[in-house]
Amino acid sequence: MRLTSSIKNKPHHITIPEHTPLKIGTLSQILKDIANYLKIGEDDFIKKLFEK
Repeated sequence: MRLTSSIKNKPHHITIPEHTPLKIGTLSQILKDIANYLKIGEDDFIKKLFEK
């Protein structure tokens, strides 16, 4: 699955495998890539994902 974001006014593309379950390393790399795009720490990004 290919996702595109333009939150930062610059397109960012990420490919996420469509199989389950995702391996921990694959998920970690996806989260790291998105955090880098958003220019925030990976831990901060994960916290924001689960905020209420």
